[in-house]
Amino acid sequence: MVKTNKRILRGFLMLTYVLIISILLFLISSVYSFLNTGADRSKMLHTEVKKVDQYLPKVTWTLDGNEGRKISQQKINAVENDYLDAWYVKHIAYKTNTKAGIEDYFTESARENIYSILKYNKLNKITTEGTTLAHHLDIEFFSEDGQLIVLKDTDAVAYKKVFKDNQLILETTEKATYRYVLLLEDGFWRIRHMVKEASENYKTEFKKATIAYAGIKGINYYPQATPWNMYGEAFDINIIENDFKIIKNAGLNSIRIFVPYEDFGKANVKIDKLEKLEQVLDSAEKEGLKVVVTLFDFYGNYDVLDWTLNHRHAEIVVDKFKNHNAILAWDVKNEPNLDFNSRGKENVTAWLDFMIYLIKSIDKKHPVTIGWSNTKSATILKDKVDIVSFHYYEDVNNFESEYATLKENIKDKPIILQEFGLSSYGGFWRPFASSEEEQANYYKKIQKVLTKNSIPFMSWTLYDFDDVPKEVLGKLPWRTNPQKKYGFINSDGIKKPSFEFISK
Repeated sequence: MVKTNKRILRGFLMLTYVLIISILLFLISSVYSFLNTGADRSKMLHTEVKKVDQYLPKVTWTLDGNEGRKISQQKINAVENDYLDAWYVKHIAYKTNTKAGIEDYFTESARENIYSILKYNKLNKITTEGTTLAHHLDIEFFSEDGQLIVLKDTDAVAYKKVFKDNQLILETTEKATYRYVLLLEDGFWRIRHMVKEASENYKTEFKKATIAYAGIKGINYYPQATPWNMYGEAFDINIIENDFKIIKNAGLNSIRIFVPYEDFGKANVKIDKLEKLEQVLDSAEKEGLKVVVTLFDFYGNYDVLDWTLNHRHAEIVVDKFKNHNAILAWDVKNEPNLDFNSRGKENVTAWLDFMIYLIKSIDKKHPVTIGWSNTKSATILKDKVDIVSFHYYEDVNNFESEYATLKENIKDKPIILQEFGLSSYGGFWRPFASSEEEQANYYKKIQKVLTKNSIPFMSWTLYDFDDVPKEVLGKLPWRTNPQKKYGFINSDGIKKPSFEFISK
């Protein structure tokens, strides 16, 4: 019995020994692995910054040499990454009045000023939402030991809104020149010192672009089988080409199409989507149709820190097609005024203002417009756009007077009725609302007004649709079912009575 107990005790001690040794080996290997792993900033820092997803201002470099040590392109890229990350975490800090991430991108002495501002803002209930839209960088000095850089940022464009007690008290855009001293610490560039050398209010002026195509008679277009998903896996250019022939033969000369923001890859626009869009534009040109391209479909954030991503998206799309012969105009956003209540009118209009500037800075030839959902909103930013576009789904009997009022307020620019129409749905959810005959009478009546007043127009839409995605109007059948029946051609490909009045 004694021997048995000794064996059990000996076994227990051996197991305990093995367990302790295993734990020690694990701890030692973990420490060794940590010390020998390359510096991964996403794991080292308090704030994981993914600039590719969150912050992409326009950056240009002046690479004409610098004093001190010669610098490689790899180091220039590292400086740019850390410099922009520093801007980003500072924007976050001023928006939230927290210190998270600041110590990872600023040296101890540089943090003092930032912390002082944060303390003051928090005490006085002040927050700042800001972003930078452009940086023009030049390395003026790189020390021989490779540890210090003097960086000049010329004409950096910065936008900010200041709130006190959640009330907007200041909105401003400035163009400033800075000099920064950056130190290399732990393999990363941290800001040691900053001096703002000059600043001025940012002003943008562009020559007005005019429509090079008179007498617009158009239609909003989606393929019948893939509405709101025109560039997806079911993309078929043959179907689209056939539809364009129908549109042209009907007496129309233009179309309006939509570029969905997320589907196209947001800031990192997908090449295959651009190729599909190019096929659409090529097909439109082949049929002699001009195209209004509406950007940012299904986008509705407008947050200031999202702006740089939006700009990179628009920059890629507009630059790619600015010289395409089919382009008639760029439409910044479809019905953005519907987001006023949820996102704030000031946020939306500021976003639109800067987007107009961006598009016009890239394409100086084609006009820019905004697709407002009604006549009341159509005067917003009227001095910034080249064309005033509005939609009309109200009582047709009031259309002419509302148009006259709008024209009285906007005398120096073309006005386009960019969307209008009547659903022929008269089913369970709207038993007495409409019919194909009433739809035809609607178009007959409104076309008389359009002809009388020489109003350019683009109706909604060529086809009835079998399905409407929930992202458009939700899932409620009394909303989605009427939306399916706005077409001039039903889902079986048969022309409805309204087709007679599609262009006249």
